[in-house]
Amino acid sequence: MQFTKKSQEHIDSCRFCWMCHHVCPIGNATGLERNTARARALGLSLVMRDSIEYSDDIINNVYECSLCGGCMTDCVTGWDPVMFTKEARLGAALDGKLPEYVMTMLSNLNEKGNIYGADKNENIPEINGGDTLFFLGEDTRAKSCAKTAVELLQKAGVEFTLLKDEPNSGYSMDFLISAAAETKAMMENCAKVLNNYKKVVCYDPADAKVMMREYKEWGIEVKAEVVTFTRFLAELIKDGKLAVKNSGKEFTPQDSPILARDLEETAPIRDILSACGVVNEMLLNRAYTMLAGNLIMNEYMPNVIEKVAENRWFNAKNANAKVLVTTSTAEYEMLLKTKPEDMELKKIEEVVAECL
Repeated sequence: MQFTKKSQEHIDSCRFCWMCHHVCPIGNATGLERNTARARALGLSLVMRDSIEYSDDIINNVYECSLCGGCMTDCVTGWDPVMFTKEARLGAALDGKLPEYVMTMLSNLNEKGNIYGADKNENIPEINGGDTLFFLGEDTRAKSCAKTAVELLQKAGVEFTLLKDEPNSGYSMDFLISAAAETKAMMENCAKVLNNYKKVVCYDPADAKVMMREYKEWGIEVKAEVVTFTRFLAELIKDGKLAVKNSGKEFTPQDSPILARDLEETAPIRDILSACGVVNEMLLNRAYTMLAGNLIMNEYMPNVIEKVAENRWFNAKNANAKVLVTTSTAEYEMLLKTKPEDMELKKIEEVVAECL
């Protein structure tokens, strides 16, 4: 396993540091030292020095990271455990040492178009309505539903297209094997479709992230303007295309780490909730949010990911939250699975629809 000089520097720095020990959602869920950035860096540093083999245990540990970036946000020295973790995943792929559960997901992706092995969702309609593409994404098509979101866009008079056979954005490939040639090929294929439109509205922040960030790093041109569904929805309300009435109800936003940290987008969800009611913040919000779920990791460590979601409900309860509102498909599905009976969970579009 060969690491770039930049990753070697970050690995050597992180292996001595405990600064982000308390912010890892996986480490907090398992209570294990191995699930911290420091422990991961320590293991990879030994591999880097040929002191130990790039063993199954080390590789599994690499896949126990959610890549949420909480460790980076809490680091005042600028080290990046996400970078060397993704590089380690790429190394496992290039060395032919991917875990069986990763190989299964990649096989599902090739055969079904999604890592979950789910059959094509026949409940998703094909809408040919304009030069704005509403992009649902892999998680939504395989695991969830965006019916209310589609209906909101229609009520707002938005002329949009919804594809029956939507290309995969490459998010799951980037998560599982990082910057491999196969990842780039999938992203290039998706970009060709996106370039048929003037604007792409991404329902899932995960797809927005790769289109707005990773595509640029690959040098993949996307001519269309890419925006998140949350930002687009906030603009529809601001422009009066969706006339919402303030219910006075209290809403607590669950900031998606992808939106808040990767895309630095935290205002739109609050603009929407302020128009619909009153915002009640959790202590850990915006860039300091905590992950509430990951559907990819739920495929191979479900008990841990359920605990991650339960921990976020605990944070919400401590803030006296009554209605938790999310913009992420993965987080919604895991929060729904672990929801306390005395609390409510809403997608952002559900809040808006109820206030029209």
